[in-house]
Amino acid sequence: MKNVILLTCFAALSLASCGQNSNNMKTDNKKREVTKSDEEWRKQLTPMQYEVTTNAGTERAFTGEYWNNHDTGMYYCVRCGEPLFSSDTKFDSGTGWPSFYAPVEKNNVDENVDSSYGMMRTEVVCHKCGAHLGHLFDDGPKPTGERYCINSASLKFEKKDK
Repeated sequence: MKNVILLTCFAALSLASCGQNSNNMKTDNKKREVTKSDEEWRKQLTPMQYEVTTNAGTERAFTGEYWNNHDTGMYYCVRCGEPLFSSDTKFDSGTGWPSFYAPVEKNNVDENVDSSYGMMRTEVVCHKCGAHLGHLFDDGPKPTGERYCINSASLKFEKKDK
């Protein structure tokens, strides 16, 4: 009987955590420099950009525009234009998403606790507008050991002429 109770409790907790919508992690109440209504964001963004940046969605691996981009340049927030990542810090993580070992300026991104989907992760958002960008992991290369795993849909890339 004790095992049945434990199993039932474990199943209930698993279902509750798996059923969490990623929107539940959007609890940051920071004052943002750029704010727009939901309607304005929908007009400005493609459906995928809106889903990723507003609803903390994730594009499928190896499908985003920039995962295999090797050009030199700067990656900006697709919503507000804030400079986020330089191609100088981009590396091939093998994950299918653009990965960087550092933002262009640490203050240009904010980090939030993300406990959605039964996992503990660090969400990365644009400091200026609060757009969901992706997640931060501690399995990156030197010099930081960090991997900013970022959705292409949250970025706009501007190529720099050599």
